[in-house]
Amino acid sequence: MYRHIVLFRVHDHVEDAYLDAVVDMMQTFEMFPGVISWTTTRSLDERKGRVIVEDSTFESREAFRAFQADPGHASAARTMAEISDWWVGDYET
Repeated sequence: MYRHIVLFRVHDHVEDAYLDAVVDMMQTFEMFPGVISWTTTRSLDERKGRVIVEDSTFESREAFRAFQADPGHASAARTMAEISDWWVGDYET
């Protein structure tokens, strides 16, 4: 299995309503082929700002690469680049 975890630190100027819509859109990736589990949610701890947690498990590295190549992922990545900075942790189990 391939784990993909991303922490997005959302820029302060982003409105909450827009952020909620982005989280809802990203949660739809749970339906992507090869996804075993997917969670996109706001962190409960906002001491360092608003953080979106994306925690996903794919069947394999190949399934993850297919997801990365999908136009929906590319669109989401562009959106997140506009509204946040992020850190990625990927590993195989």
